[in-house]
Amino acid sequence: MNFIFGPVNSRRLGISLGIDLLPPKICNFNCIYCEVGPTTEFTNERGEYADTAAIIAEIEAFRADEAAVARLDVLTITASGEPTLHLGLGEIIAHCKKKIAKPVAVLSNGSLLHDPQVRRELAQADIIIPSLDAARDESFRRINRPDRQCRLSEIIDGLVAFRREFTGHYWLEILLAKGINDTPADLAALAAAVARIKPERVQLNTVARPPLESFARPLRAEELRAAAAALPVTVDILTDRAADAPPLVRDVLASKRGRREDEEEVLHLLRRRPCTAADISTALGMERERVDQATAQLTAAGHVGTSHHRDQKYYIVLPRGQEHPQD
Repeated sequence: MNFIFGPVNSRRLGISLGIDLLPPKICNFNCIYCEVGPTTEFTNERGEYADTAAIIAEIEAFRADEAAVARLDVLTITASGEPTLHLGLGEIIAHCKKKIAKPVAVLSNGSLLHDPQVRRELAQADIIIPSLDAARDESFRRINRPDRQCRLSEIIDGLVAFRREFTGHYWLEILLAKGINDTPADLAALAAAVARIKPERVQLNTVARPPLESFARPLRAEELRAAAAALPVTVDILTDRAADAPPLVRDVLASKRGRREDEEEVLHLLRRRPCTAADISTALGMERERVDQATAQLTAAGHVGTSHHRDQKYYIVLPRGQEHPQD
């Protein structure tokens, strides 16, 4: 099993090596907008859900390539589900910090930050990006569809507590879906929660890739700008357009040439999320002609199909036994 993927060009973090702790989607949420698919194991209990030693072995194998490590901006610990559910999280962060002289970022839904042990493990990292999509219980349950043990008030208290303790960079991500968590009452509640949490900045997002549920619809650009204006901290409105990438990322793309095993690289990326051809080119630093060749081969082999969302064609990994669906 591949636990690491990339390096990819992250919209937020630059050249990032992804470390996916839970490739099967083990999570305590089943968000309507999730691009990975439905939660396969629904739990709010921490456990040894992956082989921590195997994850560390993959990191060590990557570390042997000094040139690849030198190109990195950051190591990003994430999961197809929720990474803080994995009991080996602290050991993995500690290993990365000890062995690789690059910042460590962790992406989380923020649901377990009320747990002091989780906060202690995450405190070793350099950048924490938790999510808070709603601050009203009804909207929280509509957009995130959490495990019944998850309580919104406890989650917000955990986000506040971690902010007080953490000395690294702390950014809060909020994703808004049309008609689900974007009402004036929702935005007012989110603004009040953000004022309590006091993140360095908010990263505001909307439904940008094919979502789990068809009723999860994106906000328009002007609606996102209005929502950003309602929040009491600096807000970055995230986009998926490569042209909006930071200059550093564009410079890297301009100079990066050649990758081995293009099809394998593309397939690994698509297992994490659906992508347009432009997304693949940006994430892997791969020339568009090579992207087209790889996706054509993967499609012909029955590994990849397409889906359309917001007038764009996305490549998706097909379930076994399903061939070439087009929509």
